[in-house]
Amino acid sequence: MKGKITFSQWAPLMEESCRNHSKASGTSLPENFSISQIFSQAMAARRINRPMLQAAIALKKKGFTTCIITNNWLDDSDKRGSLAQIMCDLSQHFDFLIESCQVGMIKPEPQIYKFVLETLKAKPNEIVFLDDFGSNLKPARDMGMVTILVRDTDTALRELEKVTGTQFPEAPLPVPCNPNDVSHGYVTVKPGTRLHFVEMGSGPAVCLCHGFPESWFSWRYQIPALAQAGFRVLAIDMKGYGDSSSPPEIEEYAMEVLCKEMVSFLDKLGIPQAVFIGHDWAGVLVWNMALFYPERVRAVASLNTPFMPPNPEVPPMEVIKSIPVFNYQLYFQEPGVAEAELEKNMSRTFKSFFRASDELGSLSVHKATELGGILVNAPENPSLSRITTEEEIEFYVQQFKKSGFRGPLNWYRNVERNWKWSCKGLGRKILVPALMVTAEKDIVLRPQMSKNMENWIPYLKRGHIEDCGHWTQIEKPAEVNQILIKWLETEVKNSSLTSKI
Repeated sequence: MKGKITFSQWAPLMEESCRNHSKASGTSLPENFSISQIFSQAMAARRINRPMLQAAIALKKKGFTTCIITNNWLDDSDKRGSLAQIMCDLSQHFDFLIESCQVGMIKPEPQIYKFVLETLKAKPNEIVFLDDFGSNLKPARDMGMVTILVRDTDTALRELEKVTGTQFPEAPLPVPCNPNDVSHGYVTVKPGTRLHFVEMGSGPAVCLCHGFPESWFSWRYQIPALAQAGFRVLAIDMKGYGDSSSPPEIEEYAMEVLCKEMVSFLDKLGIPQAVFIGHDWAGVLVWNMALFYPERVRAVASLNTPFMPPNPEVPPMEVIKSIPVFNYQLYFQEPGVAEAELEKNMSRTFKSFFRASDELGSLSVHKATELGGILVNAPENPSLSRITTEEEIEFYVQQFKKSGFRGPLNWYRNVERNWKWSCKGLGRKILVPALMVTAEKDIVLRPQMSKNMENWIPYLKRGHIEDCGHWTQIEKPAEVNQILIKWLETEVKNSSLTSKI
């Protein structure tokens, strides 16, 4: 475990030693005895202690420096991928990761504890050390560290709470990703237009597409969870947002154009098919991807936004005018008007938009045209919602300082173009695997709006989240992750991908 030899070198030596000992002691080993197999199976069965990880994340958020010290092999076995996955998952949440095979020292040798002190630039009495072996704790305790023996997780966590003065949440949120700790990429989808995305994980490609007025960052709770579940996650800054191109022309945001650019996005990355998951406006986009480019869509899911085929007999503006809660969309039509209101004080804008379903809302979605604005009734200094932090609000502010609101609002200004294009798909059904997730308390995209979707999507699966408003991914992230991962594992991981060529 000091890294002098690999696991495949050590295993036959250990097996020979066991056989010699068995022969000398007059005992017999099983006929199929294999040290390599025993240890490989044990290593493959290792799992992350999630409550302990959540505690470490909470401590790090509070300002503690966190470190993992582990006795690991240089694992070159056929099960080595499991160790790689665990180390990859853990490393993003800790300040330091010390592996015995990389530093040439192992627990419980005193040298490794001295190395930890040097690495952390800390004194022994500033360290709290947890381990499930008492023999590993003794040298640390002798040096003056506070030690906790982990016999069971709950008891150890209660003791850790007392020592650190930190109370760990009983039902912690999924771990969000940090914009500074993820891989960022750019794809030029056509001359002068590029899309920015964040990428994590390996496996079948899953494109996460956000709505208005959001960012790739709205998927911050889903990106790590889906990556750890075995998927290649690409969270996209949709056109007009953040670090993606934001051309001013309204027609650049027509659904036909946006879908063509998503196909180009896949082409440039060499991805033949992807799962598309959309929220809000991107829900419209992903349903259209499944309808007009089914060969590129492995599966499709929408949060909140139902699939609603167009009525060729009724002009789309008449439909919008007939739905009172869509009044804000009429207010958004005149270029420059909503931009001025939303860009005036962007911290106020995002604090007014991003609110939980049980918090007092102040957006004038029903009477925006009558009042002359969507924020008219919003306080000048709104309180911070429990579903966001000041740092997260500031991230959105900085992103929209780059792009402004012109591009995002242009998504609303192609009503006639989108209607004419979508009418070309009349009579078609969506036959790819599909999921519709409704949120009980979304006052704009109400669950009952999705009631007839099975007529057009015969293989539709459903998920429903109680006590959740419009900002589904951040208000109920654990529930969203559970629904998405269960569906993805069933519809994507456990079914084969057949070439269409």
